[in-house]
Amino acid sequence: MAATSAATLSIGSTVSFGPKAAALQQPKSMGVKLTNLTSFTRFSGLKAAGSVNCEAESSFLGKESNSALRSSFALRAQKQQGRSSHYHLQPQASFKVAILGAAGGIGQPLALLIKMSPLVSTLHLYDIANVKGVAADLSHCNTPSQVVDFTGTSELASSLKGVDVVVIPAGVPRKPGMTRDDLFNINANIVKSLVEAVADNCPEAFIHMISNPVNSTVPIAAEVLKQKGVYDPKKLFGVTTLDVVRANTFVAQKKNLKLIDVDVPVVGGHAGITILPLLSKTRPSVSFTDEEIQELTVRIQNAGTEVVEAKAGAGSATLSMAYAAARFVESSLRALDGDGDVYECSYVQSDLTDLPFFASRVKLSNKGVEALISSDLQGLTEYEQKALDALKPELKASIEKGVTFVQKQAVAA
Repeated sequence: MAATSAATLSIGSTVSFGPKAAALQQPKSMGVKLTNLTSFTRFSGLKAAGSVNCEAESSFLGKESNSALRSSFALRAQKQQGRSSHYHLQPQASFKVAILGAAGGIGQPLALLIKMSPLVSTLHLYDIANVKGVAADLSHCNTPSQVVDFTGTSELASSLKGVDVVVIPAGVPRKPGMTRDDLFNINANIVKSLVEAVADNCPEAFIHMISNPVNSTVPIAAEVLKQKGVYDPKKLFGVTTLDVVRANTFVAQKKNLKLIDVDVPVVGGHAGITILPLLSKTRPSVSFTDEEIQELTVRIQNAGTEVVEAKAGAGSATLSMAYAAARFVESSLRALDGDGDVYECSYVQSDLTDLPFFASRVKLSNKGVEALISSDLQGLTEYEQKALDALKPELKASIEKGVTFVQKQAVAA
């Protein structure tokens, strides 16, 4: 974004401030005159602007969560004495976020995106090597958060002290011909050791699991936390946001819709046929032929492989995953900050089906998962119901694989 003295800053969703700060439901974007440009400069890292234009198209958030962004700014809009049309924005950078695996293909772009959040005061970057350079690079970005690097297992505990959100992309990415199951033996031990450190040093933190296979690594994390006596199912999340991002993108392209308007709930798990986009629940309502449903479902399920093959051995879906993870982090931070209208799809402990873990839309609060949204699973089409029934055995096996791994490790110890 270019910045000049008269620049307009795009920071997310459409926000309208009328005579009262609560009047936020107008779809028309309006300028906000700032009473203290110096304060806003500290927040944005850009030159002082005469207006703030909040555009929906640039937001991490889908339409469902746009009100979260609106509310975040509404709570900080203070009417200046004697001036009816001027407001002072006071963004609160108050949360600490740690990325475990920050020097990797996902970790680096994810760190950059989180560094841009006005809600982050401190960003801890941890990896077993090469993280100092990443931290030094990011520290030159003139956004509010302080960047601190931590290298090696001896510094892992320090990287987690006082952290509010832990994001774990650590592990080995998929390569051509490699299934998510092939990743299991490599990544399971990595996840186990990292979650043990989280349990010991910041047991109250939100844990965002990205390391694959998520269908198994989330149950691994749950078992480790149980053994440590600090398991809170409301604060453990498998980040499946990328499936939603892809579904929204592919449907918008297919139906020539404005992308920001599209919201497709994706349920199940985060691998192959366990990924189930509920196209019948697409908002805005849109009709699909049987052929379109089959084509879109298969493409969403295999989108990761599409990227792996396109990169021809050079990596997996790192950039889109970083974007999706940053969106989920931002949603979590808004929930922690007190926003009461934040929804995302996530793979969590669930009672919506007979499976102990299941991805669905959830409502977030400062306590974690406030509610599971069961309505998405009601009134499914015949195709979706059959797909749901078909994914359950595979997802169940993946969950049991993760649980068994930790239990065997405990017995061996």
